[in-house]
Amino acid sequence: MKTNSRITSIDDCLVRSSSIFKYLTEEDLEKIDLENSSEVYKKGSVIYQERSRINGCYCIQKGIIKVYKTGVDGKEQIIRFAKKGDLIGFRSVLSQELACTTAKIIEDAFVCFIPSPVFIELIKNNGNFALELLQLACRELGEANSYITDIAQKTVRERLAEILIHLKNDFGLDKNNVLQISLTREELANIVGTATESVIRLLSEFKQDKLIDLNGRKIAILNETALIRIGNLYN
Repeated sequence: MKTNSRITSIDDCLVRSSSIFKYLTEEDLEKIDLENSSEVYKKGSVIYQERSRINGCYCIQKGIIKVYKTGVDGKEQIIRFAKKGDLIGFRSVLSQELACTTAKIIEDAFVCFIPSPVFIELIKNNGNFALELLQLACRELGEANSYITDIAQKTVRERLAEILIHLKNDFGLDKNNVLQISLTREELANIVGTATESVIRLLSEFKQDKLIDLNGRKIAILNETALIRIGNLYN
């Protein structure tokens, strides 16, 4: 479920503060303002689906979105979690191809939509913006390469420890050291790339070893150093 609304000013939209848009001129921002629309998405809503045609890209102003691919057996493989300040859907806009992933809301979100013609015009007319976008694409490609290497070379235990550290770095901890993102065991398994039963067993082992604490979906990080060591994240 989503609610359409109109941004009254570009200052209300995160594009002004998001690093990918920091080199836009006032004229560029006005173009986005004129063409821009914002949408409030509720948890469980889908922004776009794999194999669908995307007519623009999305800047996340609030909330958390999981971006995933669906395997032949219908199992999700989570690629990343998009949060405040992130841009999604831009690769399909640039390649003019159907969406290769699905974007689904896991925490109520406020999302800014930028139509393809406006986005392409910004790239053509602003070299600094185009370079920022290229660097963003390269970072995402690097993350994908690292994930492929991890799947091939790391054990499930190592990958789970690594994912917990990445989630901590991306979303932070509250005052009780609890991860500020709530995921089901199945979602964790879909990031790690293993069976849900394996994640449940390993989380229990991590708890017994006093590396983490569990309270429903809430995961508290108790020994970050040990998790970094297990995940081979020294470099």
